Amino acid sequence: MVLRFDPQGGMEAGAAAVMAMGPDLSDPLHAGESRAAAESGVAVDMYREGDHYILHADLPGLDPGSLSLIVEGRLLTIRGHRTLRDFAGAKWLLRDRRRGLVERQILLGNDVLVSGISTQYACGVLNVMLPVDPSHRRRKIAVRYGSGESAPS
Repeated sequence: MVLRFDPQGGMEAGAAAVMAMGPDLSDPLHAGESRAAAESGVAVDMYREGDHYILHADLPGLDPGSLSLIVEGRLLTIRGHRTLRDFAGAKWLLRDRRRGLVERQILLGNDVLVSGISTQYACGVLNVMLPVDPSHRRRKIAVRYGSGESAPS
């Protein structure tokens, strides 16, 4: 789980969370985009597959050895540094690539087994495997009715 609920925040916090999700979520070209990706310079996709969450972070052109992942409590921080060459006398027409520190923070749910996190960085993409703690896996609970019998399955 990656979302946070703040019961003290009221409607304003809920509206702010929806607005932070990005442009028009009904537009399939922008579905799931987040403002965090634009602000941090790190685009991230995350999904659950079986007993793992899988995170893909786009981090092209990082300086060798600058990539780090830090987990403090439930906060996962991805950090790296990108140095871009300056060209003396160049008249820039476009300059979109972020340079300097790039960082993205993701709040992990209680069901992530932090000690089992593994990573792989290839072709500018960081792949992070976040295993689900077996003690937090979803279980079906039998419902007992007034007579003490379980409902038929």
